[in-house]
Amino acid sequence: MSTDVKRVITVLTALLLAALTTTASPAWAADGEGPSAGQRIADALRTSPVYVDEAYADAVPPSRQRQLAQQIRRTGLPIKVVLTPLTKGDAFDGDSGVLAGTVRDRLPDRRELVLITTDGDFADSLNGYEWPADTHQTRDAVAAAGFLDETRDAGLADLTGKAVELVAEGKGTQRYEEATKDLDGSASPSATSDPGGSAASSAASYSVGSAWWLLVGVPALALAALAARGGIRSRKTAPAVPQLVFATARAADEAELRRRAEAEVLALGEATQAADLSTTPGLQNALDAYAAAGTVLDEARGLPDLAGVLALAQEGQDALTGTDDTALPLCFFHPLHGRAALRTDWRPLGRRDRLDVAVCRQCADALRDRHAPEVLTDTDEDGRTVPYFELPAERSVWAATGYGSLRAPLAGINSRRIRAR
Repeated sequence: MSTDVKRVITVLTALLLAALTTTASPAWAADGEGPSAGQRIADALRTSPVYVDEAYADAVPPSRQRQLAQQIRRTGLPIKVVLTPLTKGDAFDGDSGVLAGTVRDRLPDRRELVLITTDGDFADSLNGYEWPADTHQTRDAVAAAGFLDETRDAGLADLTGKAVELVAEGKGTQRYEEATKDLDGSASPSATSDPGGSAASSAASYSVGSAWWLLVGVPALALAALAARGGIRSRKTAPAVPQLVFATARAADEAELRRRAEAEVLALGEATQAADLSTTPGLQNALDAYAAAGTVLDEARGLPDLAGVLALAQEGQDALTGTDDTALPLCFFHPLHGRAALRTDWRPLGRRDRLDVAVCRQCADALRDRHAPEVLTDTDEDGRTVPYFELPAERSVWAATGYGSLRAPLAGINSRRIRAR
């Protein structure tokens, strides 16, 4: 079976597993195996950034493990690698996402983490995860590693090394699109793109019926994708993976982002409790940001609100460190890209005035090359999917604040409360 066909099956199967786990707890949740397995891995990662299960000892021997560890340390990034077999019914129910979340929860320093894991469906595939946001385009970078000609027949150690290299490069989405453009003669949607449109607004009402639809629909889509593969290559008109599949992936991304947001709020709460008012001038602002983040999290209805939680948590942490007046906020165009790298003038389409916005390196490069940057979307009053900043400021606090580029998120929320009175 060729690599690109396997990748199609991998994506579809992962989505099916995600649908199942939204309606039922995995087998290990009740018997307590998950925490112990996750703790063993987390303990091992305290001494080395690379964990390799005995089952993969021949594929990634100790000498190669040391080389990978040295490669990771040279990047200066918080990268961890977990290579362990995953099968349905095991400690992580065969789900790399469960593995990643379990291990992360048990690490002592989990605020910033890049995690590369084995895939639950194919032993020669890897998945990438990053917290608090996909700043280094980890998901696309790790996915791209499996599509490159140089890694087509590579072993697990070399594949992991390439994944680490691409994460450190920071151009994962570009590499993924370049590596997959020949699957059907056109660029494939990236692992972090949003061709699904309004899936964010429907994710909150994701139901048992939706999951059962996936039980039937996802396998059918897999068969259809494989059966039509020859036609796709000759006609060069359809994407390698159906758009609907990525719309469903967005719903799964929302659940993951909610977990990340919860962790960031918890971390901010712990930091405020440990802070001393006499030595932390920004403690009150941090407490206010913590309270606002918790409220927004409780009422969050989609990705824009959850991104707002991350922005508020970041504002609170900056207040604690005394950098709230100098630190750049999250990326204006897509706050899930992480903290901005610089500020730039930008003129919205159809307007004459220019805005001073904070952008990440990826979006800055896109603007420089006269390309449209990736943007976080929301739903307008007509049900259309639009860039979040195109919503009226009176309707969206995120459009009014730009997640910190136009105004501090906390100030935007407080002004709305005053008007509401």
